[in-house]
Amino acid sequence: MIAEEPPPAIFFMVNHEMTQSDRSVALSSNNQPRIVALIPARSGSKRVIDKNIRPLAGHPLIAYSIAAALQSGVFADVIVSTDSAHYADIARHYGAEIPFMRPAAIAGDTSPDIAWIDDTLKRLADSGRHYDGFSILRPTSPFRLPQTIRRAWEAFAKQTGVDSLRAVEKCSQHPGKMWVIRGQRMMPLLPLGPPEQPWHSSQYPSLPEVYVQNASLEMAWTRVVLEEHTIAGNVVMPFLTEGYEGFDVNSRYDWQLAEILVQKSEARLPEIDKAPYESEAR
Repeated sequence: MIAEEPPPAIFFMVNHEMTQSDRSVALSSNNQPRIVALIPARSGSKRVIDKNIRPLAGHPLIAYSIAAALQSGVFADVIVSTDSAHYADIARHYGAEIPFMRPAAIAGDTSPDIAWIDDTLKRLADSGRHYDGFSILRPTSPFRLPQTIRRAWEAFAKQTGVDSLRAVEKCSQHPGKMWVIRGQRMMPLLPLGPPEQPWHSSQYPSLPEVYVQNASLEMAWTRVVLEEHTIAGNVVMPFLTEGYEGFDVNSRYDWQLAEILVQKSEARLPEIDKAPYESEAR
């Protein structure tokens, strides 16, 4: 059941240095919804090889999502879903749990999210681990901070009648100015607006505000997966990211920009209190 009011502050004050089991006990004893963080980290990225574990500011990219999840105090457990034993070893080093490996059949570059999320939640339930909700925290959003997650959960928990929350930001390329090309002709993607002033010929400030989803954060109640076989459900609420919280690192250009943002202190990374994975003898 979704609470009418934000959960008590104690829900967010779970010590991020607790073990996974300690954290589960603390949350359940407060009679609050049990939420699990799911961090997808399949191997086989094509645009940037091994992007999920590629180093950024001294740590593999996935480390920042794990740190943000643990430090947020929102989650009963922080679980990484991966098909790679090497990725799993890195994730464990930074404090995440990998209770089982993701099957190869649902770890391809065209495998839908619902496949691995459904598999993960059902296998966890089969082992006696049940959750009221979950959050998808993709490793490619390193500037998502613990307070970003807390802000999203507070907003989500206050709402009634919603199935999920998804991070969005105001789009910089308005769909009203986009076109579909057919041979030597093209037509507007959205043929809207008054005939005398269609959107594609209008100034940006005059166009209706449109938001685009980013990959930084999603939250949903577990029932939408188990009962409706979807990760979003039918009623989705927005979560507006701020600054670089929604920045997505997927291409070489993105990597270069992320490194510049860190070097110039224009974007913050979650703090990590562990030695870099590579520094340990293995």
